[in-house]
Amino acid sequence: MDGSTIIFYILAALTLGSGLLAVTTRQIFRSAIYLLFSLIGIAGLYFWMNYDFIAAVQIVVYVGGIVVLIIFSIFLTHQTGEKLPSPTLSRQLFAALAVFCGAALILVQLYHFQYTGTTETALEPNVNNIGMQMLSTDVGGYALPFEVVSILLLAALVGCIVIALRTKPQTN
Repeated sequence: MDGSTIIFYILAALTLGSGLLAVTTRQIFRSAIYLLFSLIGIAGLYFWMNYDFIAAVQIVVYVGGIVVLIIFSIFLTHQTGEKLPSPTLSRQLFAALAVFCGAALILVQLYHFQYTGTTETALEPNVNNIGMQMLSTDVGGYALPFEVVSILLLAALVGCIVIALRTKPQTN
């Protein structure tokens, strides 16, 4: 194995291990931190594949935006040290079914995808070309995905506000 393969396996293990810990831990703050490391691992994979711009967007949007909003809302609820309740058996079965369906969908798509080479030449990655491509509404443009990411950030912000506004149950 060469160094590049070792780096890939380290980044993949970081991403998968942190993702697994994020969904299995019962402490909400630790779950957010594990999500942070998982998203950083994904950005590392983008850097490893020399997709520097996508890696920077991954760090800015997800690590710098979504995770910070989640951690901010956790701090606003004053529940950083409390453990989440154990999931019921029906929720665990539903989650397992959802994971199975998602994995099956991905495998079917990978099986039916035709892997062919492209004859198009890549654009030079300078700021002008990236800006024109991001604002383009043509077939290869990224205006729609850019708007979807802005809606995702808005939904995360609204979700964080809803979590922060929840009141604790009164105990007597």
